[in-house]
Amino acid sequence: MLKLFPHNSINRYKKTVISINKKYESLKTYSDTQLKEQTKVLQVKLQTHDLKTNDLKTNEILIEAFAIIKEAIFRALNLTLFDVQLLGGIILDQNNIAEMKTGEGKTLVALLPAYLNCLTGQTVHIITVNDYLAERDANIAKKIFSYINIKVGLITQSTNLNERKTAYNKNITYITNSELGFDYLKDNMAIHKSNIIQKNFYYAIIDEVDSILIDEARTPLVISGIKEVKNQPYVEAQNVSNLLINQIDYTIDEKSKSIILTEKGIANCEKVLKISNLYDTKNSWIKYILNALKAKELFLKNRDYIIKDSQILIVDEFTGRVMEGRRWSDGLHQSIEAKENIVIEAENKTLASITYQNLFLLYKKLAGMTGTAKTEESEFLNIYRMKVISVPTHEKCIRKDLSDLVYKDEYNKWQSVANECLDMYKIGRPTLIGTTSIQKSEILSSMLKEINVPHSLLNAKPDNVSKEAKIILQAGQKGSITISTNMAGRGTDIILGGNAEKTTELIIEQLKLKQHNQLINNHNIEQILTKDEIKLLQEINKIETNLVNQEKIKNIYTKILQKYKKLFKKEKEEILQLGGLYVIGTERHESRRIDNQLRGRAGRQGDQGSSRFFLSLQDNLFRIFGGNKIENLITKLNIHDKTPIESILLTKSLNSAQKKVEAYFYDIRKQLYEYDEVIHNQRKAIYHERKKILNSTFTRDCILEYAEYTIEEMLIIYIKNNQNHNTLLQIIKLLNIKSDTKNLSIMNIDEIKYYLNEQLRISYDLKEIYLEQLRPGLMRQLEKYYLLQQIDQAWQEHIEKMTLLKEYIGWRSYGQQDPLIEYKNEAFHLFINMIIYIRQTVVYLMMRSRLIIEI
Repeated sequence: MLKLFPHNSINRYKKTVISINKKYESLKTYSDTQLKEQTKVLQVKLQTHDLKTNDLKTNEILIEAFAIIKEAIFRALNLTLFDVQLLGGIILDQNNIAEMKTGEGKTLVALLPAYLNCLTGQTVHIITVNDYLAERDANIAKKIFSYINIKVGLITQSTNLNERKTAYNKNITYITNSELGFDYLKDNMAIHKSNIIQKNFYYAIIDEVDSILIDEARTPLVISGIKEVKNQPYVEAQNVSNLLINQIDYTIDEKSKSIILTEKGIANCEKVLKISNLYDTKNSWIKYILNALKAKELFLKNRDYIIKDSQILIVDEFTGRVMEGRRWSDGLHQSIEAKENIVIEAENKTLASITYQNLFLLYKKLAGMTGTAKTEESEFLNIYRMKVISVPTHEKCIRKDLSDLVYKDEYNKWQSVANECLDMYKIGRPTLIGTTSIQKSEILSSMLKEINVPHSLLNAKPDNVSKEAKIILQAGQKGSITISTNMAGRGTDIILGGNAEKTTELIIEQLKLKQHNQLINNHNIEQILTKDEIKLLQEINKIETNLVNQEKIKNIYTKILQKYKKLFKKEKEEILQLGGLYVIGTERHESRRIDNQLRGRAGRQGDQGSSRFFLSLQDNLFRIFGGNKIENLITKLNIHDKTPIESILLTKSLNSAQKKVEAYFYDIRKQLYEYDEVIHNQRKAIYHERKKILNSTFTRDCILEYAEYTIEEMLIIYIKNNQNHNTLLQIIKLLNIKSDTKNLSIMNIDEIKYYLNEQLRISYDLKEIYLEQLRPGLMRQLEKYYLLQQIDQAWQEHIEKMTLLKEYIGWRSYGQQDPLIEYKNEAFHLFINMIIYIRQTVVYLMMRSRLIIEI
């Protein structure tokens, strides 16, 4: 029986959910072939368009589509979707964000609207935060969609060009946010239409939507080219930065991650570098010095980056994962390479860029899902026009979030965390400890080793990443203590007692590889399997995989699975008696959302669990945003260093500090969006022009149009310059036509314009005849080449100018001018100048190029 949803605004979907379940029951009698045919039936129904909007009426077949996919999920996985999952699917189809807690089955929820919308014939994109999740979810989807004749594509970092093209042509494509963005930019840099791999952007469902549209939205996606390598300034700036002293030569603003030189610091730099003015525009020393100081003070090893194979690899501050192939821009990465004394790679030149905000706004329909989005609701609504709707949990959440414990100093905080872990280990209660950096996770790990507490460590270091699945698999087992950076907060559920299915798969895999020593449980495998069964698995690559052996392997899987299901069920009951999973936070994050993600690891699907944060006044949030009020209060109270403080006042102060931080970073993202929106409109115009040229078989009209515009623009200058003969001479040279300025000067403007247009066409026809004699089709090839080459070159130069403009436009506020309005005005003029430059250069190259083909 369907429960009434507690949220009034979603009760209107109750009838729809009842209808879906009714239809689902009727599908039970269908054979697999009949179920497959339902996809074709729905596609035919969708072929009737709404004549006013020309939109496909997907809402009219929603009930049938959701019922079909619910039945396909049951047949593929033997799982029945909950009503709240159907509700999540309806919310996603209506271009909203479904906030669903950990363990509520978001992976399957996405399949409902994905199936419905791919029936329109357009590709649906399901976007995830990393390759592992994309691959995992795509494999589940392939299994399910095979029952209803829908093709699923997958794109990861390792997918080659041809495979990508194929994947984008499937009904539903799983892809990471960065791969999607880079493919979009590459498509708009393609020099032949056969190199374009993406189709139209129709409907996207973003998994972990807050991570992608909030956390990653501060940094634009950039495709770079290599500039000339200049090692010397980075090394020299690094040496200078080592001579400068904090608070004397410079001050640090941790809030905005910036450094300001004092007058003494400027004088010292000028003295060491032997220059008269550090801010002289003819030299770039100020940029190198500030980057060297940032590398020294703000970007720390094992927190912001790690070193692997003599390379600096960025660590994502939100997930704790290594960002392969990403580099900091504007010379910062090179400054860190100089600091760590490793080979300095060439600085990058931006060839194309886009922010995630503008990338995802290209979709006609957009939806998202996550466990934590309510705190950023206004941002989702203002920028992406998506409402955040909280979906009730299938089982009531009974997790206890205990009040924070605050210590005076960091040392005592970590001691208390270590002692808490020891207590939990003694009673056998599984515990997950969230840390904010690799360095801090390793400090706690060494403290636990000292007091003999066995534990697993999960952070961005490569040797730990490879064990991630195994560590998370064990994190819910009795007596397990797991230390993790934020990376454990995404994509994989911690199941109390253990995950029998995943454990069985892993054991079989390890037995095949003869890795007895790596078996993920202490339970003796010989007690479950016979010697012959173990031997069969170990010889699996050598033996013939006939039906008999396949059946034997299936029996082995069932045998191990049943054993672990029984074992883990018993273990889960014992853990629930102890209070369930215990989550410990060791620092409040800059966003309440990230804290809620960590808390959400406990209390999955109605399980018991609890969470608690252990904090110190030396934590970043207190130090940078908290002010001195709290510290003064504690000093007045004269509380002992080892005694923690539990106080409503403290919790309120912390929440207030977090709100300030969230507002501060929202402003940064909003500003980035507002400024990028200016260039985005220009980007769309340039990319549209490129696409038009790429798809055109007759580019002659485009060149003649450019030339006519150029004549008109130059005649305006001719009038402004009081009909100066030099302007007419420039037009004649540019068009490469034979004419006398004296004859032109006696004509009026309309006559000159008509005459020049006529001469242009005559010259162009003669040019075409000449080139076609050299090689048929050469004229069209040349036109396309010059058009694309000049557009790309001018656009790259324009991006650099816009970056510089953005850097110095902020100073206009001191003159009582709005920097954004000034930026828009100047950006408009730069864009117009770029368009004029492209036209003139293309016309000049086409009219004046001389080609001799050797045969």
